[in-house]
Amino acid sequence: MPTNEHELPLEMVRNRPQLVPELLRSVFGLDVSGHARATLASESYADANPAELRCDATVLLGDPHSPLLGVVVESQLRPLKQKSYSWPAYLASLRLRRRCPVILLVLCPDQNTARGCAVPIEMGHPGWILEPLTVHPGMLPPITDPNQAHRLPELAVLSAPAHVEGPDAEAVLHGLAAALGSLSGDIGPLYHDYVMSRFSDAARKLMEDTVKLDNYEWQSEFAMTHRAEGRAEGEVKALLLLLEARGLDVPEDVRARVEGCTDPEQIERWIQRAVSADTAEDLFT
Repeated sequence: MPTNEHELPLEMVRNRPQLVPELLRSVFGLDVSGHARATLASESYADANPAELRCDATVLLGDPHSPLLGVVVESQLRPLKQKSYSWPAYLASLRLRRRCPVILLVLCPDQNTARGCAVPIEMGHPGWILEPLTVHPGMLPPITDPNQAHRLPELAVLSAPAHVEGPDAEAVLHGLAAALGSLSGDIGPLYHDYVMSRFSDAARKLMEDTVKLDNYEWQSEFAMTHRAEGRAEGEVKALLLLLEARGLDVPEDVRARVEGCTDPEQIERWIQRAVSADTAEDLFT
């Protein structure tokens, strides 16, 4: 069954096909500047027998009815021998159907996987060797410009794990916050959970501190909700520590009510009461 780690990079491509030419340009130096339009295409290729070839994603550059370039996008969590047979078939089928040059782009979670998936595939015919283009987060540039992150948030999300603990960490997190803040609907939570799962504990804490900046203007309901939840969570911890420091017993029902509150202003009122309360229950009176 496909995992979140496998599916989320593909979801980014499906949500924003322009990510593909950006990767080809920034990582591999390919000149695709003339193919301004990027369109998602069918991922299934029917062949002569009832079996079906199905790649992870296909992106067409240029006019989708007469493309200048077709890109087969695959997401791999580990090298697999059978891909040396299916990948050439994907490319040949796409080239036949669209009558255009084709490229194979493989998204990998780390350097070792990328290296294993990049092994040249000997096709047998003299001179016919397929060399997959593989990319992992460490190959992506750090996205430190909030405007660039806003324009292409998927690139900021993909690259952040590789740079969040480097010399550009603070700027990278500001870019990531701008990227997540520009998203709406269900996309924001998906991207947020994906990138947080790839961060270390220290990086997650640094991200939490970054998004609490008072001068950051959140652009989406998702981002504002996460900011409020993060602030509330910190104040809940402060409130419980204050009650403990004062030697007050905190019954389970009180603890549950405090921990279940997501309204920072309400928790602040409870903190003010906790300074002079005789019992934990006095918070609510």
